[in-house]
Amino acid sequence: MSTTETAPRKTIYSWGLFDFANTGFYVVMITFVFPIYFTNVLAAGQEWIWGVAISTSMVVTAIIGPLLGSIADATARKKFFLGLFTAASIGATVALFWMTGPSMLIPAIVLIVIANLGFEGGTIFYDAFLPEIAVEKDYARVSALGWALGYVGSFATLFAILPILTSEPLTELMTRSTFLIAAGIFALFSIPLFVVLREKSDPQTAGTKISFTEGYQRLRETMGQIRRYRNVTRFLAAFFFYNDGILTVILMASLFMNETLGFDMAQQITFFMIVQGTALLGSLLFGRITEAIGPRTTILITLAIWMVVVIAAYFVTSANGFYVVGGIAGLALGSSQSTSRTFMALLTPEDRKTEFFGFYDGFFGKASAVIGPTLFGVFAGVIGQRPSMLIIGVMFLIGAGLLMRVEDVRASTAPQPAR
Repeated sequence: MSTTETAPRKTIYSWGLFDFANTGFYVVMITFVFPIYFTNVLAAGQEWIWGVAISTSMVVTAIIGPLLGSIADATARKKFFLGLFTAASIGATVALFWMTGPSMLIPAIVLIVIANLGFEGGTIFYDAFLPEIAVEKDYARVSALGWALGYVGSFATLFAILPILTSEPLTELMTRSTFLIAAGIFALFSIPLFVVLREKSDPQTAGTKISFTEGYQRLRETMGQIRRYRNVTRFLAAFFFYNDGILTVILMASLFMNETLGFDMAQQITFFMIVQGTALLGSLLFGRITEAIGPRTTILITLAIWMVVVIAAYFVTSANGFYVVGGIAGLALGSSQSTSRTFMALLTPEDRKTEFFGFYDGFFGKASAVIGPTLFGVFAGVIGQRPSMLIIGVMFLIGAGLLMRVEDVRASTAPQPAR
């Protein structure tokens, strides 16, 4: 259900603070600290196990995401499901503090799958609140604010764990303490959303109960409905490919720094701070640009920037050079993700926002996170990591080509079914 006017600042910021909250988890547990800990301590150097664990969580989210979206729409209980997934992610993250040594590998795999499933699944319901707190003309601005607060959260988390990770000697216990910091930030800064934000329920469905069987039925109906919206299906196809490239760059950055460039911990922290800083600027800057030129053109600009990033990564050999590449990547990262969420919100019909976001976040967003890293790993093993960066560029080219087939919908244009 879309709103007739943009919500007050208090509501907007309480929603955006959830982005601040959950990025702390992503930085520590998925991107930076825990992957290295998992590989070195729990998996005894078997890096492929980390890939399998993350891919498993993504596949599960891709399978159940659209279903949960359909149930949440039918029952008007997005906030309930968001709370459920958030609690699962925080609880599993805290439990990972107690995982140490190869004997804990299996429990750690189960817990990180639950933690990431909670994080990724929660974004489906979080993103679907956008049409309820902002009118169409403000989608870009409000979405950009959320992403900007997310990058501020990344900075705050990095600053919180910086004294720990740069300590000499860095003990295993100290490393695991960063998991508790990530969980604490996630828990604390998600509270405003659950206290302040009020779900706008459809009177015809609010309070009703729906079984998973009925949810699957509604999901089948949604699949039939979504095919009627050609702009939506075309955008989702484009998003699948270019998001695949973006997620591959994010997930493989640490590996590239470690194995190809030989970065130490301090250099890696510096790199991630640069990326988060320019991503913050990018999300705010391109939020304004999107309002002026539309989301499709804005995304195409960001994809051109991503092409520059992967080509530059192929040639870079120094730390300073890679810092520059990271700064450019940050600009594209903040803007492409924020603008994609805005474009999806503009394309989808009012009464099925969560279901359609279930396909956007839950299926296409998560399924693409499996293919790209797998291809990168295969090609890196055969031709090396540098040439494999250029393979990622192909994903951006395909995504841009498919995006050209999507109508450049603006804030005043309502989505209409194809006749």
